[in-house]
Amino acid sequence: MKPRAILLGAVAIALGCGGCGKREESLSLLVWEGYADESAVHDFEQSHHCKVSASYMGSSDELVAKLRGGSASNYDVISPSSDVAASIARAGLAAPLNLSKIPSYSQLSNKLRDLPLVKPGGQVYGVPFMWGPNPLLYDTTVFSKPPDSWAVFWDPQYKGKVSVWDDLSSVYMAAQILGYDKPDPAKLYNLTDEQLAAVKEKLLELKPNIRKIWSTGGELTNLFENHEIVLAMGWPLNTNDLRKANFPIGETIPKENTTGWIDHLMITAASTHKELAHAFLEYMIEAKTQKLVTDRTHYTPANSGAAQFLTPDEMTSLHLDDPDAYMQRIYFWQDVPRRAKYNEIWNEVKAAQ
Repeated sequence: MKPRAILLGAVAIALGCGGCGKREESLSLLVWEGYADESAVHDFEQSHHCKVSASYMGSSDELVAKLRGGSASNYDVISPSSDVAASIARAGLAAPLNLSKIPSYSQLSNKLRDLPLVKPGGQVYGVPFMWGPNPLLYDTTVFSKPPDSWAVFWDPQYKGKVSVWDDLSSVYMAAQILGYDKPDPAKLYNLTDEQLAAVKEKLLELKPNIRKIWSTGGELTNLFENHEIVLAMGWPLNTNDLRKANFPIGETIPKENTTGWIDHLMITAASTHKELAHAFLEYMIEAKTQKLVTDRTHYTPANSGAAQFLTPDEMTSLHLDDPDAYMQRIYFWQDVPRRAKYNEIWNEVKAAQ
C-alpha cells in the first residue's frame, strides 16, 4: 500500500511467451511501482519471448479512473489493492480467472486467498500477490527512538517537515487519531458525514506541518534524501530504497496501528492476451518470483513458500516468523461505500491554503 509509490508513465520491459509464434505478443500492465522490476521478470522474459510494457499508478483511485475512463482496453494485467479489487470485479472490468492455469494459487496464504474481496458470484477474479502496511517513516538522526503515535505529525516543532500520501490512507490515519476505529476498525471505511467533517478539520490542522503531499514512491524517497522532511506516512518500499542508499531511515507502526493493503493481480475483461496474462499471473505468484519481488519492494509475499528462499533475518524483517500477529497491527483496506465523499473531503484538504 500497500508503495505500498510509483512512477507515472510507461517503461518497456521485454517478456516472453511460449507459443507466441513469429509475431511477438505484447502484455500491458498497470501496477504499483516495483511489481514489474526487471530483476523479478527476467526468467519470464527469457522463456516466453514476448514484450510487456508496464505503467505505474500512484493510488487506487488513479487505477479505477483509468479503467472507468475508457482506458481498460489499454491494459491486460492490473494490481488493485483490497479497497477497490472487488468493485473492479463487480463492475465487469476484470475477467474471471481459470485457476487450472494458475496451479500456484493453492500455495497462497489461506488467510489471504479465502478473503471474499475478489469473489463476487463465487468466481475468483484476482490472486493475492503482496501485502503490507502504511508505516510511519522517520529520520533516525532526528528521533532517537521511534515515534509512538501518529500524533507526532501535528507537533509544531515539525512544521514543514512532514509528508503524507496523496491517498485516502491519510484520511484513515486522521480518523484513527480521532478514535473512529474503536471498537471496530472497519468503521474507518464507512465514516458518517459528521465524522468526515471532523477528519477534515484534523487534516486542515496538519497542513502547516506538511512540506509536500507525495504521489510517487520515488518522490517520497527524494524528500527524505534531500532532508526536506523528517516524518512521513510511506511504504516499506521507501524504507528499502532509503536503506540501500545508506539513509538513516526508521520504520514503525504506532500505537494506534495503521492501515494496509493486500494487492491482487487481475486480468482485465478487455484484455486480448488472456492466455499470456494467465501465464504471467502464475509466474508472479510462484515462490521464487515472490522472493524476487520482495527483494525489490520489501513487501510480504502472499506465497508462504517464498520462505524457503529467505534468510532467518529476512523472515523476521518481513514478519513471516509470526504473520498473524503482524496482521493484527494492520487494518487492511476494504471497500469504501462512500468513496466519492471521502475523495471530496481529501480534495478539499489538499486545496485549502
